[in-house]
Amino acid sequence: MNDYTIRPAEDCQLDAVSLGEVMLRIDPGDVPSARARSARIWHGGGEINVAEGLSYCFDMRTAAVTALVDDGVGRNIQNQLREAGVDTTGIIWFIPGGSGKFSTDRKGTICNGINFTWSGKGVLPSLTEYYRAHSAIARIEPGDFDWDRIFGGGVRWFHTGGIYTLLSSSSAPVALEAFKAAGEHGAFRSFDLNYRSKVEPDKEKARDQNREIVPHTDFLVGNQDDFSDALGEETEEAADESFEAWLEAYKDMLRRVSKKYSNLKLIGTQLRSALSADRIHWGAVLYEVGTDTMHVAPVRRNIEIADRTGGGDSFLSGTAAALLQGKEPAEAVQWGAAHGICVQETAGDTSMVKQRDVLQEVKRAATGGGVSALR
Repeated sequence: MNDYTIRPAEDCQLDAVSLGEVMLRIDPGDVPSARARSARIWHGGGEINVAEGLSYCFDMRTAAVTALVDDGVGRNIQNQLREAGVDTTGIIWFIPGGSGKFSTDRKGTICNGINFTWSGKGVLPSLTEYYRAHSAIARIEPGDFDWDRIFGGGVRWFHTGGIYTLLSSSSAPVALEAFKAAGEHGAFRSFDLNYRSKVEPDKEKARDQNREIVPHTDFLVGNQDDFSDALGEETEEAADESFEAWLEAYKDMLRRVSKKYSNLKLIGTQLRSALSADRIHWGAVLYEVGTDTMHVAPVRRNIEIADRTGGGDSFLSGTAAALLQGKEPAEAVQWGAAHGICVQETAGDTSMVKQRDVLQEVKRAATGGGVSALR
């Protein structure tokens, strides 16, 4: 049995709440952005993707806490979230031409974040180019969100991550405020280290902020590079190049981290090794602190994918879905790995599969079977 509890669904209005940035994604398809003349419109954000995966794929009650400018771009993002079943009443809207704190001019001085993401092909890697420096969510300060209202009806799980916390000088304090409120209201809390040098090149800044946040976290997500970049925790060199040797070195680092932060219950990560832009090895691990047990999902080797963006977020939402449904960590990591690879088989950042597809992939990976046509 695990050494933590998650509030029962019948006691809560929401299964999960995510705090973070949501960006409009312009996807030029199979043409690099510089030569594109048409594109598809998606949306995504490292934190909100988790709430959306839980909602659309696993039919859970989730909400997004973010800020957007009230224009066509912002409403497009909201509509996409609603289509996936995510509650959007936690959005703070900045009104163009309005008055007061949550207002902006009509020149786009405060804007909705946008990215152009080409998924790459073969030896040409995927490329994301961001336009987010003056996004609405970066303007949010402690006290702007009413956490007692957000958590007051009962929330089982709260999530945010290291992309959001580095957006501005106020983002980490807002996240810390949210973590404390979530804890006071009995929510299980997850944090994805998810370091991005394009957001904040100063690793020491990221480390200082994360050392304040991690003590309020139950489930920490990050690979060895994330732990080094975002927390200053180094993994010793593996004894050899085998997966088993790497896993033991990674586990040793996690033991040190869990002793330093005794609040942690689970630590996990997806494992992705890119052979090309559209072929990867993929797996996942979940460390159960209380039992010193590393749960490992089967490694999927040489898998062709359509779009790698959002795979890690989908690992987390798949793992969370299993835990929220009462599954043990050994099964939860299988759900996380399966959801992560399924999401990478479709376009966009967010989930386009359902729980039945995830469970089928869990079964397929366990048996090593192929993929048959469904007729």
